[in-house]
Amino acid sequence: MAAPVLPLQQVKLPALPSTKLTPEQQYWKTFKTPLLIPSPSNNPVNLITQPAAPSSASVFPSLTQPPDVFTVTTGARVQIYSVRTRKLLKTITRFDDVARGTDVRPDGRIIVTGDDTGTMQVFDLASRAILKTWKDHRQPVWVTKFSPSDPTTLFSASDDKTVRLWDLPGEHSTRTFNGHTDYVRSGGFMPGSMASAGLVVSGSYDRTVRLWDPRVEGRAAMTFKMAAPIESVLPMPSGTTVLASADNQIAVLDVVAGRPLHIIKSHQKTVTALSLASGGERLLSGALDGHMKVFETTGWNVVSGSKYPSPILSLRVITSGPAREDKHIAVGMQSGLLSIKTRLSGQQKVRERERQKEMQALLEGKLDEYDRKVAKKEKLRGKGWEKRLRGRDFIGEGVDIVIEGQDRKKRKKEQPWEHDLRKARYSAALDQVLANSDKTAQLTLFTALRHRSALRAALQGRDEVTLQPVLHWIYRNITDPRLVELCVEVAMNVLDIYSGHLGQSAQIDKLVDRLHRRVRDEVEIAQQAWQTKGMLEMLKVS
Repeated sequence: MAAPVLPLQQVKLPALPSTKLTPEQQYWKTFKTPLLIPSPSNNPVNLITQPAAPSSASVFPSLTQPPDVFTVTTGARVQIYSVRTRKLLKTITRFDDVARGTDVRPDGRIIVTGDDTGTMQVFDLASRAILKTWKDHRQPVWVTKFSPSDPTTLFSASDDKTVRLWDLPGEHSTRTFNGHTDYVRSGGFMPGSMASAGLVVSGSYDRTVRLWDPRVEGRAAMTFKMAAPIESVLPMPSGTTVLASADNQIAVLDVVAGRPLHIIKSHQKTVTALSLASGGERLLSGALDGHMKVFETTGWNVVSGSKYPSPILSLRVITSGPAREDKHIAVGMQSGLLSIKTRLSGQQKVRERERQKEMQALLEGKLDEYDRKVAKKEKLRGKGWEKRLRGRDFIGEGVDIVIEGQDRKKRKKEQPWEHDLRKARYSAALDQVLANSDKTAQLTLFTALRHRSALRAALQGRDEVTLQPVLHWIYRNITDPRLVELCVEVAMNVLDIYSGHLGQSAQIDKLVDRLHRRVRDEVEIAQQAWQTKGMLEMLKVS
C-alpha cells in the first residue's frame, strides 16, 4: 500500500521587531475622529474645563448625572460645548479683556470667569445673564473654582499674588491668603475630606506650591519649593497627593509627609496642563513641545502619548455618564486650534472598522468584491446555527462501529504547483507560484527547491519572458532582512546561468541594472548603520 501524499509544510517568516500596540496604547488609540475647531478670534485656547463631581450626593441632591457641558476659554469669550454631540451650544462674550479662569458649578447651572482686568463674573448658564461681579483682584485672574463640597463657595488666584475665597451671596471675598511673592496662576480646592475642611492649594511663579488652611492665620499650612515657576497644580482624588508642573518636570508631592515622592522627567519643554483620566488611574500632561503624554499613577511610567502641531496650552479629559467614563480628549493650542478626539465604543467601533474596510477596498479597486462579501455575511448571519450543525458528526443509535483516532478533517486540496513539484516539474511549479501574489507559497516552494537541490534546475532553460518574474521577485524581497540569504542565493544562480546572455535583451538588462542599484543602496544604508553603531559604542565607553 502506497504512503499517502502529504502536503508541504508551509514556511513562515520569523517575526520582525514588534510593532504591536500594548493594550494601554490600543485604549488611547480608540480616541479618534478628531474635531479641529479654530478660535473665532485666532487667540490661543487658554483653558478647557468641565464641571467637577460633587464631593457627596448631599451637596447637590437633585444631581443624578453630570451636566452635558464643557467650556473652552479663548480670547475674550467662553464657549460652551455639549459633551454628547461636541457641538457649540452658546458663547459668552461679556468681558472687557481676555478671559482666563473659568469653571462651571457641579450642577451645571452657573459659571464663573475671571479676566485680565481682575474682574470676576458669575453667569447664569441658561440665560447668560450676569448674576454677580467682583473686582477685589487688581490684576488678571487666572483661576476660578467652585467648591465640590459647598455650592456657594468659590476659589480664585490672581497675578496680584493673592489667593481668595468667596461666598456667592457676598459682595467681597471672605478670605485672602497672602504669602506668594509672584504671579499665582494655578490652584484649586483639595478633594475629599480636605475639601470639607476648606483646604486649598496654589502654585505660583515664585517657585512654590502652598497649601492653605482657613484655620491657620497669616501663613500657608505647608510650602513646597520647586526649581522653576509653577505652571499647573492638580490634586489627586485621594487628597493626600498634589501634582505640580514646573518647567519640563512634574513633581508628585505628598501633603501628608510634606515631601516630594517622585519627579517625572519626560517632556522637553514646559509642561503647561495636567488632567486625570480613567478614574484617577492615569495622568495626561501637555507641554510646549506639542506632546501629550499619558502616565500610570502607580509607578508614573509613560504608557502612551501623541503629538500635536502646536504648543499645548490647555488639556482636559472630558468624561460622561454617572460613572464618569473617559469620552473625549480636548486639547487647546497656542495656534488657537482646539482638538477634540472622541473614544469610539460599541457599535461605533464596528461601524468605524467597516468604514475603513470599505475605503481600503475602494482604494484597491476591489469594491465589488467587498460588497459581495458583505452581502454573503448578511445572508449567513441568520443561518449560523445551520452551518454549525452541518459541520458536526452525531454518534448515537444506529452506529455499530466507531474507529477512534480517525482523522475526520477534510484534507486540503493539493495546489497545482505542489503537484508539479511532486512530479519533479520544477520550472512549471516556479512559474505558477510567481504568477500569484501568495508570498507564503513562494517562500515554501523556494525552500523546498533548496532542500531538493533543485533550485538551479528550476531556474535553467528560461527565456526573456519567463526570467522576468524571477528578477522581479528578487527585487521586491532582497530588502527584507528575513529573505536576504534566500534572495542572494537565487540571484547568484540566475547570474551564473545567464551572465553570458546579458546584452541580448533590453528588458532583462534593465531589470538587472535596477537590481544592482537597489543592492548598492542597501549596502550604503548598512555602512551608515555600522558607522552609527560605532559612534554610539564610543559614546557608551566615554
